[in-house]
Amino acid sequence: MAEAAACPVFRLGGSRYDQGSFLGRLRHFVDIIDPSTLFVSEKQLKESIRLLDDFKHGTLPQGISNLQLWKAQKIKQAIIHPDTGDKIFMPFRMSGYVPFGTPIVIGLLLPNQTLVSTIFWQWLNQSHNACVNYANRNASKPTPTSRFLQGYFGAVTSAVSIAVGLNVLLQKANKLSPATRMIIQRFVPFPAVASANICNVVLMRHNELSEGIDVLDANGNVVGSSKIAAAHAIAETAFTRVVLPMPIFVLPPIIMSYLERLRFLQKNRRLMLSIHSLVCLFTFGLSLPVAISLFPQMSQIAVSRLEPEIAMSTDCNVVTYNKGL
Repeated sequence: MAEAAACPVFRLGGSRYDQGSFLGRLRHFVDIIDPSTLFVSEKQLKESIRLLDDFKHGTLPQGISNLQLWKAQKIKQAIIHPDTGDKIFMPFRMSGYVPFGTPIVIGLLLPNQTLVSTIFWQWLNQSHNACVNYANRNASKPTPTSRFLQGYFGAVTSAVSIAVGLNVLLQKANKLSPATRMIIQRFVPFPAVASANICNVVLMRHNELSEGIDVLDANGNVVGSSKIAAAHAIAETAFTRVVLPMPIFVLPPIIMSYLERLRFLQKNRRLMLSIHSLVCLFTFGLSLPVAISLFPQMSQIAVSRLEPEIAMSTDCNVVTYNKGL
């Protein structure tokens, strides 16, 4: 009852929380990445879509509350791509990013990595990231498969090259003690993953820079295609992809280096992997909503900063574009 009473009036395509503030976006994206939406049935999804269509056409049945409408929109936003209207494959939804990505993070942060294991985990991580980037891209313009493959191979190559290169340098650092070398080695995944994430986003979405992305007026109507808005969208997404792995690949090594010195864990080494997994899950679950909340998904930009032809085609001072996730 308290939740229903505090629920704001429903707005189609809007958010229950203020998207103008970081805290509001954080609450919004915690809602969007809620893993419980992975278990929504096809029947529930269709009912949610039908409810939203009824609201749009003014044929909503009596007795439907604002809370029911917000929950219906939450389900649709978690599963359906806003541009294509297609279902996003479960492992590549933002709500599936933490559950399906945590095992990969655990693998990347395992101590005493060999050359083969380093290459394998970096390849698997960038394969997963490439699919998530593609599944949650701005799809207002078609993206050729060749662009996806280019982004994928570019990201894998940069991640593996940096990770292997840093590991080789560590092996040659004879002045470092084995313990110090192992601690530093645990931080290797971060620069490799961060640089590869930038490469992945830029290469995979490069066509947006040449073709532009749709910008919308206050009524949701397309007023033109902007290359400048595309550059803003890609820059914002790339920045979040650098922030995202920061706590994931920095905090667990620090926490684990402390926990491993505890007498209890030294006596119970079999618990190490389980605790390592929980630490990774916690930091991943914390960093994802924080990173993607840095910018609104539907970002706004002043018309005066865009191409002259767009300024001539609308009376709005500000237009909106889908940044992508």
